[in-house]
Amino acid sequence: MATLSGPQTQISDASLDELRMIVRGDVLTREDPGYAAVRPAYNAMHPGLPSLVVRPTGAADVVVAVNFARANGLVVAVRGGGHSVAGLSSVDGGLLIDLARMNGVVVDPEARTVRVQGGALIGDMDHETQAFGLVAPSGIVSDTGVAGLTLGGGEGWLRRKHGLAIDNLLSAQVVCADGELRTASADTNPDLFWALRGGGGNFGVVTSFTFRCHPVGPIVAFAGVFHPVEDAENVYRKFREWAATVPEEISAMIGCTTLPASENTPPEIHNRPFIVTGALYSGDSLEGQKIIQPLREIGTPLADISGPLPFAGVQAAFDEFFRRGTLRSYWKSTFVEELTDPILDIIMDKARSRPSDRVFVIAFQMGGAINRVDAGETAYSERSANWMISIDGNWADAADDDRVISWVREAWAEVHAHGTGTQYLNFTGVEGEGVTAGVESAFGQNLARLAEIKAKYDPQNLFRLNNNIVPTAGAGI
Repeated sequence: MATLSGPQTQISDASLDELRMIVRGDVLTREDPGYAAVRPAYNAMHPGLPSLVVRPTGAADVVVAVNFARANGLVVAVRGGGHSVAGLSSVDGGLLIDLARMNGVVVDPEARTVRVQGGALIGDMDHETQAFGLVAPSGIVSDTGVAGLTLGGGEGWLRRKHGLAIDNLLSAQVVCADGELRTASADTNPDLFWALRGGGGNFGVVTSFTFRCHPVGPIVAFAGVFHPVEDAENVYRKFREWAATVPEEISAMIGCTTLPASENTPPEIHNRPFIVTGALYSGDSLEGQKIIQPLREIGTPLADISGPLPFAGVQAAFDEFFRRGTLRSYWKSTFVEELTDPILDIIMDKARSRPSDRVFVIAFQMGGAINRVDAGETAYSERSANWMISIDGNWADAADDDRVISWVREAWAEVHAHGTGTQYLNFTGVEGEGVTAGVESAFGQNLARLAEIKAKYDPQNLFRLNNNIVPTAGAGI
């Protein structure tokens, strides 16, 4: 097995037998029948080939797995949902702690909270909370893991009204590098709680999260309008004008890509470049339909799936863009204060010149509740920008890796030059740059404090397959 120090190590059969005796879940080597059934990663570039997989059924199993990794000096990856674009939930030759069996969700409708285990997907959480007309702010693809999304910040369809996922996190239970299960909240281990809200998987394995919920749905007003790319000038500028007028209850986006034929998408957009405008209103559905109506009146759409829709359906509406294990992906994101004319010109140019059909150039409307949090209140530091631009490189053929990755980097650099200088690490690849790339621009003034907390809870950097924060010199607990 791969080790933190470099040379490989041999794990004896006796050690594996002992591990299997203690772990209630699965302990799998490549020769075991259940190995092939491990939930695959999203990014086909990073499928991973771990030498050993532990699939815990609860926190006790996670403690055992972490202690085993530390005692043997193993390279360890943690997979919540496995949707890491950068492949940070995959490992070759090391130990994979796969939380897929830990997908429980418990809602307290009176307190308006939900407790979610570390292996749950957004769809798992929404299914339970929507039974009570509640939502915990999360992402926009139902197949995404709650854990990874949250630890990186967590932007979704409620972001402008109710903030990021981390802004609604009340507490978490974390197995740290020393094998101790700790609670992190505003009152208990507040430094760890601060670091978890945007600092990624640097500080341990989060076995459960408790979130604040909000009354939203089950029916919401949603806009999903598809336009021909030839009408880009009109659509992008009219969208910008509309977005400048809407209340915080609206969270919107605009992007350009191409999709193959599918029963889950309108036939009018199959295999042709299109611009999609999307928006969700988190308040009264009838009021929301009035506010999104101008989006439906821009130009002559190819297709329009807008209307009053179940919130859970909206959460799954973009799943078709990001099917697990089907595409190679390299993304880069940046934040900008406003969609100025120069930035809009760059976005439109890149939308028209994509190097692969499945490349997705997206602008997400931010601001609102996100920006009312101080930059130092959470590890996630970008609290000023009103837009995030994501250049999502997606393609099928490995022979196109260099060409598409180079294009994404060049396109991103053009937009980034006009931005705030920050990145969203959940939407940032690390191919060729290493896992510490981007952390300085993502965390800014918060990086020094994060490095100190890393030194406290993981001084040996056991958890390093992430957007890694190098621990400063200091003693562990």
